[in-house]
Amino acid sequence: MKFLAIFGLISLLSSTTLNTNDSEPSLSTTELIQPPVETYLTKNVIVLVIDGPRFSETFGDSSCQYIPHLAKDLAPQGVLFTNFRNNGKTNTNSGHAAITTGVYQSIKNDGTELPKYPSMFQYYLKKTDLPKEKAWIVASKGKLNILANARKKGWFNSYMPSDYCGPSGNGSEYSADIRTWDVVLNKLEIDKPSLMLINLLEVDTRGHSNDWPNYIEAIKRTDEYAFQLWEYIQNSDHYKDNTTLIITNDHGRHIDGRKDGFKEHGDRCEGCRQIYMLALGPDFKQDQVVTEEFEQIDISLTVAKLLNFEMPTSKGRLITPLFE
Repeated sequence: MKFLAIFGLISLLSSTTLNTNDSEPSLSTTELIQPPVETYLTKNVIVLVIDGPRFSETFGDSSCQYIPHLAKDLAPQGVLFTNFRNNGKTNTNSGHAAITTGVYQSIKNDGTELPKYPSMFQYYLKKTDLPKEKAWIVASKGKLNILANARKKGWFNSYMPSDYCGPSGNGSEYSADIRTWDVVLNKLEIDKPSLMLINLLEVDTRGHSNDWPNYIEAIKRTDEYAFQLWEYIQNSDHYKDNTTLIITNDHGRHIDGRKDGFKEHGDRCEGCRQIYMLALGPDFKQDQVVTEEFEQIDISLTVAKLLNFEMPTSKGRLITPLFE
């Protein structure tokens, strides 16, 4: 019996070795077990973070009256996730760090504390050895320059992307979205980054001001910015047909009747946790609505898949319903 088992093993091994017959070349065992390399049409990814709208004023409103471009022009061209979540700390810096690192981290919200874990920008630049100008963070909130760095050993001050956060890119204070938008368009035109994150703040700041009319107007303006960005991509010789656009939020706001309502955010209420994600790109399905739960930490891992790099520290999962 032992002889038969050994003989069978030898036969199996010999059948997978190289064939010496020149007319019948075959693959080695190692080559046979290699998985196929997945290739995507996406060569560039842009993540647009609209800071702090409640879901009830975006896709949670069946009329989508404040986001006509997102609902009528962009959603039919992509995949909309209506059960997207911030399952971590529902503040600006923690929410953005969850998107870029794939890990929920409780970090200070004033810009004085870096994320612990490296971001998709750092992993991407390390893998590709591209200049930092090919990865950009452009944010209306200066404190979001923390997204360019990480505390983890081996990553601190290493493989950092370019950033322009706050007025004149000073890394502090807040800049009007209209000025930030000019910077976004300039960087797209001049540097042509292949990985970019954009933060627009006005929805959040109007909410904190308890200014409902201008909070709504800010949502309408960000809807227009999102549409302009997709139009820019479609009319660009460099970006057309090879660029994925992901539009999402860092957090929501308190539901009505919870604390100060839309004025604040930061706890575990449904209003703070539920956000949306809309993704458009050459590798994605179109005109699809997904109600399955996904979350912020899933974004960077999905970006890594598209751009062919690894994120071993991510706690997220691949957003599989996106793909054809």
